[in-house]
Amino acid sequence: MKKKPLAQHIRSVLSESPPSNVAAWRTLRRQWSHEIESWPADEVIELGLALLDLNLWGRLTAYELIAYHSKGSEALTQKSLLQLGHNLNDWIGVDTFACYLAGPAWREGRLPTRQVHAWLRSDDRWERRTGVVCTVALNVKARGGSGDVERTLEVCRRVVSDRDDMVVKAISWALRSLVPWDPAAVTDFLRTHHAELAPRIKREVNQKLRTGLKNPRSKKAK
Repeated sequence: MKKKPLAQHIRSVLSESPPSNVAAWRTLRRQWSHEIESWPADEVIELGLALLDLNLWGRLTAYELIAYHSKGSEALTQKSLLQLGHNLNDWIGVDTFACYLAGPAWREGRLPTRQVHAWLRSDDRWERRTGVVCTVALNVKARGGSGDVERTLEVCRRVVSDRDDMVVKAISWALRSLVPWDPAAVTDFLRTHHAELAPRIKREVNQKLRTGLKNPRSKKAK
């Protein structure tokens, strides 16, 4: 199917009969990925951009169609990433964008660090969360990460005093993702910034350092 008819088809499906759950949606997304596997990367990105204004399903579909295309992610530029990340206003969209597209692009040199830091300075809580969550792609193996202490901690330093709940949770995630690679560096960061960090961050990251888990369940009494 050609780009325009397919975009219209996807929009129709996701607006008129939206999937009831993530599993049902992902079945659809895989079917559409199969249809576009031979498309040039720039056309896949254009298809993604045509879905952004639809609803959350449209945005998630756009991101995954690009991420799971063999050449889609490699063709992303700073300009196209800014277009794809425009008007994010919920944590699901932010995390998908940052983990699947922006974070990997940053890791691989297609998105400059200055852009990530610009998000961290934003008055928009979702842009600040985007900047922090980009570090997940540096450190989580499932997202292609292999550990990047310097860039992760620099991001966390820049928002260390932020008390917005969405950013606080993202900082905790960023630091916990770095623990397997360099627990000493994370421990030192907690110590250095103890007075500035939100209690939630200190609690969750210290739990990760001690137990390897974010919230270990207490053992049942025998």
